[in-house]
Order: sequence, then C-alpha cells, then structure tokens
Amino acid sequence: MRTPPAAGRLPTWLTPNLRVLCGVSFLADTAGELLYPILPIFLTAVLGAPAVVVGAVEGGAEAAAALTKVVAGRIGDRRRKRPLIALGYALAALGKIVIAAAFVWPLVLAGRCVDRLGKGVRGAPRDALLMVGADPAAKGRIFGIHRTMDTLGAVAGPALGLVLYELLDHRIRPLLIIAVVPALAAVALVAAVRENNTPTTTPAANDLSDAPTQRFSARLRTLIGVLTVFSLVNFPDSLLLLRAHQLGLSVSGVIGGYIAYNAAYALLSYPAGAVSDRLPRHYVFAAGLVCFAVGYLGLGIADSPGWVFLVLPIYGGFAAATDGVGKAWIADLAPATRQSAAQGIYQGLTGAAILAAGLWAGLSWHADGRLPLLISGAAALALAAALALAGHRLQMPRPVAAEPAPPRSATGRSGTDA
Repeated sequence: MRTPPAAGRLPTWLTPNLRVLCGVSFLADTAGELLYPILPIFLTAVLGAPAVVVGAVEGGAEAAAALTKVVAGRIGDRRRKRPLIALGYALAALGKIVIAAAFVWPLVLAGRCVDRLGKGVRGAPRDALLMVGADPAAKGRIFGIHRTMDTLGAVAGPALGLVLYELLDHRIRPLLIIAVVPALAAVALVAAVRENNTPTTTPAANDLSDAPTQRFSARLRTLIGVLTVFSLVNFPDSLLLLRAHQLGLSVSGVIGGYIAYNAAYALLSYPAGAVSDRLPRHYVFAAGLVCFAVGYLGLGIADSPGWVFLVLPIYGGFAAATDGVGKAWIADLAPATRQSAAQGIYQGLTGAAILAAGLWAGLSWHADGRLPLLISGAAALALAAALALAGHRLQMPRPVAAEPAPPRSATGRSGTDA
C-alpha cells in the first residue's frame, strides 16, 4: 500500500524535472497563445494578405512540426535530451522574433515554420524526459499536470493579449514584440533541467517488445494507427473559432470562447490523468471522444452565438482526456529505451493527420460549414463506442500480484502441508 506524502511535502512523482518543465511549458504557451489569436488579423489587416494565406501559413507550420517530431523522437533516444529541448524552445523564440519584425506575409510564414520546427524538436524528447526517474504508476498524473500547466499558459496568453489589445489602442505589432519576452524566459529556464550523462533506463520487464531489438509491439503499432486515423477527422481549432465567428461572435467574443475552452482543458487535465492511472486508459480516452462529439455536433447544429460558451468548455474536456492520457498510453506500451521515438512517431503521425483533416474540412467549408463538424462528431462517437467495447486489447497487461507464501509451522513445514 502506497503511503501518502507527509504534510508539506510534494508527492514523489512530482519530480524536479517535471516542475521545471511545467514552468517552461507555461511560459512558452503564454507566448504562443498570446500570438495565435491575433495572427490572422495581423496577416490580413496589417500586412494585407488574402485570407487563403492564413490557411497556408498554419498548414505549412504544422507540416514542419509533424515531420520534425518523428526525426527528433529518434534522435532523442540516441542523444542527450536537454540540448534538443533547449534548441526547440530557442527556435520557437526565434520564430516569434521573425514574426514581430515581419513587414510582408512570407516572413510570417517563415517565422511560423521556425516556431513549429521548434515545437517538433522539443516535444518528444521533453515527454520522454518527463518519464526519467518517475513513478511508472503515475504516468497519467505526470502528463496530466504537465498539460495543465501548458494549457494555463494558453489561458494566460489570450487573456493577456486581449487586455493589451485594448490598452495599446488595438495596435497589433507591440503585442507580437511582447510575446517574445515569455518565449525567451522559457529558453532560460531549460537550464534548470537535469539529465544524467549516461542512460539510466533498462528494458522494463513488462515491455511488449522484443528486448534484444526493442521493436515496437503490435499493440503499440495498432494504437498509433487507430489514433492517427481518428486525427483525420480532428481538424485544427482555428476552424472551430471560425464557426464561432460565423454564429455572430465578435473578435473579442471569439477570444473569450477560446479562453473558456483552454480554461476547461487546464482544469480537467490533471483529474483526467489521475483517473487514467486508476482505470484503464481507453475508458478515459473514450470519454474524451464523447466530449469531442458534443463540441463538434454542438457547433454544427447551434443557431446562436450563446451556445459557443457552453459547447467549447465541453470540447475542452476532449483535449484534457486525450492529450496527456494519450501520451501516457503510448508510454505504457513503448520500450523503455525507445520512449522518445514512440512519442515522436505518435505525435508526428497524428499531427500530419490533423493537417490532412484541416485540408478536407477547409475545402468542404465553403459548401456548408456545418458538414465537416457533423461528420467528425459522428466519427468520434463511433470510435468512443469501439474503444469502450474493445479498447482493452490495446492496454498493457496488468502485472499479476504474487501469491503470498503459506504460513510455516514450528516444524518448518508449510501450513498447508500440516
């Protein structure tokens, strides 16, 4: 039986690296999300770019991130992870500097690609480093608390941007310059991350792969495949915000709805991760897919802007119950020596699928903006049902508790033999 931590002491799973990387992610996401909601306005209203450029910039940036995640994940299993993490956050800061200085839209495209390259470089090594020295029974809580801090940055960033937007008389470029400050602070904080010079992990006894080659198990490959296929109907959130605007919300209202979504995401991430440490992860993930369906179907059938502030927080439950939980699920099944590669392949393939989802949803949006929402919502409900019924096949078998030894009599023979 695990004893609770003494009063005033942190739980053992809340390692120093986890605390530092939570701070790094909070600062980086504050910077990124301060910039994200105003970037379309900057491109179209300040630089005079056509609307199609907004989609091209985000599509190119996400494609760069998806490709980089796979490569960085493989490198992260062969090299020290902290330099890769530092490089990733440094590239993100550099990208924001380029955007702040941009005077034509191709420079914004370059800046966003550099920014997202940084995300691709740092993501998988960082997630693997979170597991170093961590309690294997607390994977859900570890990824959950990290997602909470990351997403609190996604609340603070837009809120700060909204306040500054009003205080700066609706001038956008000063906001872009301000976004560089927390980005640089995140890079500086990476110096507090600690990593052993020599590998300390060995193949775990419950790895579902061949120990000599450390190949991915069939369960892991199937899980990555299933989650990648789902990502083909999980299009970028920018289209959800566009739908909110189409329902009649002002720019400030759309930002407010986005803040509500991120607030729900942040508040629910740790509880969802903690529950997934106690219940099979596929049940928690399936519950997240139900929240996804409510969000997409709700926005698809809504006929007034007020529904946005009800539906988007529920949709935040999807991200909370799938993002960190999905990473913990991958970590369960991945070999101990290939955690970074597994996270990189998972995040890279699902990122590429989300890009593809954005393309088909964007193309069908002109015919009827509700159609892609209804299609994706129905697909999420179908997958939620499938996971609830058959997701146990993609779980790591639970270790079997050893039978207690029978009591021994005074003669030295076991009690059952007496």
